[in-house]
Amino acid sequence: MNTIKFEKGNIGVVAHRGLSGIERENTASAFVAAGNRSYYGIETDIRRTSDGHFIISHDISLARVGGVDVNVEKTTLEELQNIVLLDKDDTKGRVDLRPCTLENYISICKKYEKHCVLELKSLFTEEETARFIDLIKEQDYLEHVTFISFHYDDLVKVRQICPEQSVQFLFNEATDEIVEKLIADRFDVDMYHIHITEELIKRFHDAGLKVNCWTVDKPEVAERIVSWGVDYITTNILE
Repeated sequence: MNTIKFEKGNIGVVAHRGLSGIERENTASAFVAAGNRSYYGIETDIRRTSDGHFIISHDISLARVGGVDVNVEKTTLEELQNIVLLDKDDTKGRVDLRPCTLENYISICKKYEKHCVLELKSLFTEEETARFIDLIKEQDYLEHVTFISFHYDDLVKVRQICPEQSVQFLFNEATDEIVEKLIADRFDVDMYHIHITEELIKRFHDAGLKVNCWTVDKPEVAERIVSWGVDYITTNILE
């Protein structure tokens, strides 16, 4: 199995949860698979653990990806890393498929020189925000990170600490209120691709904002959006 190629022009293609079309999402294996290919960036999701660490997980439970209904935010890091996740065929046995730490994700992106697109899933406190920023600074990679979130306040906390940090607000449909707020706060755009239009992209670009769209897995759809001038596309399988 391999990626599906498309005419991407000069846009940045972001591997959604790592190369999740081939490897179990949000594992080191998915990040390495993306690292070994032509992706501009690797997207992932972080949550807090019960003992104050930062773990990679889209869902709050490991039921879907691990076959065990464990709440990652009520579990310690050590307990989580003892869980073997399901492979893409829902079998277990690959010991490399385990919950990944933020530090491990950053180190893989740095090794392969990929941009980090880091979704903040929990509603983090100011102290937690400062701590995960410091963890990334320790690896000297903060300038290669874009923070994204559906929680606007999470992005506000990031910008309070790092006023020039790259951030993108995740949302489904654009309203005048959202557009005006993004322009005022200088937050870039991360929009559900079904609702993106050429006119919207131009409106955001005219305001000096970059536009990402998620999650595009059909080459014909991706190529149409590319022709409209989008900056980034997030995908599970396209390359």
